[in-house]
Amino acid sequence: MAAGNSPDERNFYAGDLYGELTLSEQEAAGSEKRTTRRFLPGLILVGVTSLAAAWLSDHYGMPMILMGLLLGLALSFAAGEEGTHPGLDLVAREGLRIGIVLLGFQITFAQIADVGAVSFALLLGIMATTFAAGLLGARIWGQSRYAGILAGGATAICGASASLALYAVIGRERLPQAQFAMNLVAVALASAFAMAVYPVIAAQIGLDDRAAGFLIGASVHDVAQAIGGGYSFSDAAGAEATIVKLARVTLLAPAVLLVSLWIGSAGQGGAGATPLRRLALPWFILGFLALVTVNSFVEFPEAFAGGALTVSKGLLLLAVTATALRSRMDLMRTLGWRAFMPVVCATLASFTVSILVASMMAG
Repeated sequence: MAAGNSPDERNFYAGDLYGELTLSEQEAAGSEKRTTRRFLPGLILVGVTSLAAAWLSDHYGMPMILMGLLLGLALSFAAGEEGTHPGLDLVAREGLRIGIVLLGFQITFAQIADVGAVSFALLLGIMATTFAAGLLGARIWGQSRYAGILAGGATAICGASASLALYAVIGRERLPQAQFAMNLVAVALASAFAMAVYPVIAAQIGLDDRAAGFLIGASVHDVAQAIGGGYSFSDAAGAEATIVKLARVTLLAPAVLLVSLWIGSAGQGGAGATPLRRLALPWFILGFLALVTVNSFVEFPEAFAGGALTVSKGLLLLAVTATALRSRMDLMRTLGWRAFMPVVCATLASFTVSILVASMMAG
């Protein structure tokens, strides 16, 4: 019996079809209300934490994703209350997926073509080397291959966004959420370091605008940091870094597909799943590809694309913060510094190969 429907009400409506329907509607409405209400504690917690991260990022110049991660980890004790879990899980799952879909409004096939066939082939080589370095680093430092896939993919493609997309395929059954949070922290720190240091190195070794832009766009993890690092060198380098970086982002869908074929998507039986089931891309990657295709043939107003980017960044911030809040600090402490090493190896490989290619372009 639903709350609010007393025994007297039940007796009064007994045998009355209209009355029974009225009571059913009231019970359904009450059930829906209770279902919605259970998300509120988690939504409020992640919303307030994300707003604080955005404010700190805006006032102190720190990357917003990094601030969300650090604040979420610092406040993870608040998620010890089970009532926050439904809302946090909803944001971490659905916020991530919708955020990735909306990234499709920032990319067109023409931008990929602007990279040029030779540069694109070199970029593919850099990304493959980076991915392999993540796997090798995981093997050397005693981490699972899933940690290597996550580190290599995030470093090779687009940082936190790629990490979140790949983790949706890997699943928490195969890689603990605490290790995933460590990966996000490592990627965010490495990306912030690269944004600040790579332009300085490019200037010191005398790279021209095009070569410097290629170096930064090919090796800095997150989109915002790659673009920011490019424009800190010069406007021309910023434009080149933007094109190269967006070309990397378009490879998110093929990368997720290849990983899914290799290990099987979470919930599809893993490596034992049939090839047809493993070929199926997650819906949010299909949505991302669909928006890239639409954006390539339909010219949207600049304000619309800017608004979509703002919403996408906001949702990804919420997803990252929710993931950090749900992470257990005690488990993260037991992982130790070795959990960072796959990202470190992938980052070093990405920078080394990118700077070799950029030096050849400049020469």
